[in-house]
Amino acid sequence: MTGDASSVRSRLGRAQVSPDGKRSGKTRGERSRTPKPLSSAHSLSTERAGGRPPSPQLRRALSDRRELMAAARVRAQSPLMSARHLVSSSIGKLIAMALILAAACFLAGWYASLTLNSRTQILQDTVNHTEPLSESSQVLYSSLSIADAAANAAFISGGLEPPTLRKRYSDAIATASNALIIAASNSTGVTPTGNDDIPVDPVHTDLAVLATNVPVYTGIIETARTNNRLGNPVGSAYLGEASSLMQDTILPAAQRLYERRSAAIADPQRSLTQPPWAVYAVLALVLIALIFAARYLSRHTRRRFNIGILIATIAIVVGLTWLLVAGLMSVAATNDAKNNGADPLRELTQARIETQQARSAQTLSLVRRDQDSLEETYRKASDSIARTLTALKDERQNGAATSVSDELIQRAINAHNGWDQANSEINRLVAGGDFRGARSLLVGDTANSAARFYSELDMALVEAITSARTVFRDDINTAQRVMGFSGNGIWTLGIIAAVAIPIGLAPRVREYM
Repeated sequence: MTGDASSVRSRLGRAQVSPDGKRSGKTRGERSRTPKPLSSAHSLSTERAGGRPPSPQLRRALSDRRELMAAARVRAQSPLMSARHLVSSSIGKLIAMALILAAACFLAGWYASLTLNSRTQILQDTVNHTEPLSESSQVLYSSLSIADAAANAAFISGGLEPPTLRKRYSDAIATASNALIIAASNSTGVTPTGNDDIPVDPVHTDLAVLATNVPVYTGIIETARTNNRLGNPVGSAYLGEASSLMQDTILPAAQRLYERRSAAIADPQRSLTQPPWAVYAVLALVLIALIFAARYLSRHTRRRFNIGILIATIAIVVGLTWLLVAGLMSVAATNDAKNNGADPLRELTQARIETQQARSAQTLSLVRRDQDSLEETYRKASDSIARTLTALKDERQNGAATSVSDELIQRAINAHNGWDQANSEINRLVAGGDFRGARSLLVGDTANSAARFYSELDMALVEAITSARTVFRDDINTAQRVMGFSGNGIWTLGIIAAVAIPIGLAPRVREYM
């Protein structure tokens, strides 16, 4: 306001000039002894006391001064100007720093907790839900194939079937029914309703096919068995109808169900075998921000450490280290579950499915007297089994597939080779017209029979599947336990850091107040 006061004084001086343009007749000494006005209001009252009206210059000066003072008051009362001034001040920078860093620590902990708990939930669902469903689907397919092969073998025996084949068929049907109940009770989705506007879950469609046709199949088999016991040739037609229903409708639905269940295990593993890089990056950025904040405070407050920033930095470092160790251990366990558990399990399960396919084709060939097409089916399945077993043996020699022992693999290879030789002998006997000898070699209990080698191969595959499944579940459980408390623990550390930052910066803020 200094400039305004000097302007007023200059105008007051000019106002003392006489109307004729001459200054007052007072001497220089008298003018110097005359006191200057203390303010514009005092000057105005002085003029009024002298009986003279205020000059136009004085009125204009007073008006300008009032406008300047009013503008100053408006600027002082503007929230935007006040906020801008606060942000640009030292106290404002400290407050903004405290709020931003506290929010960053809290949000980083929350994001880490959300991501890690999601991974833990996926691992838990894999062990408790997805893997048991995949196992039940595999058991369902294998049991249905075993039942079909046993029914064909019993029919080939003629008359009253052997008790072992009857028991094998009954056990297979019972196992398949139990597996079907498990698969249906643990499924979620929309069942077929006939409404085209509602999407239908393919799994439910396959389950509906199985639940509808398996009882039909068993009914036809019982009709074929009754006619076979009575010596009626129509029994062969019933058996062919039942086998066609199994091969063309029931087993394809069971295989689709198994493939979908297996894919449900494989899909999450692709993401779980990679470390949570996004969480690493977020925590690292927060740590870098805390380090820069500590350096800023050290330069501007002349203090080496701030206790709040120091506690927050230690909390974030502990959380980052915890995540690094737990994440790498979990990823290692998940990778081991995939390489030594899931991959061998999938290959062995496929080999067992192909074993049942080969046995069904082999037994059905004598029932239908159709050697060409069924022999081709057997040969494709047998060659695939041989490739799978050879690949597993090579993986074992290279240090992979450690869940399956060399002994089990060798047992399976020997049984498969013996089965292949027995099948060649059966084909030779059939080609020579010796159906009785071929039947004895196919379903007999001799040391070199196809039934004996098939049973040994199936038992070896079942043991290998059980071993691979155990390794898979153990590794997934390990990954789940390692990652289990990481999410909530890192979030707790983030909350500690978020609380410590404003507490540590509060004394520095009070220094500027």
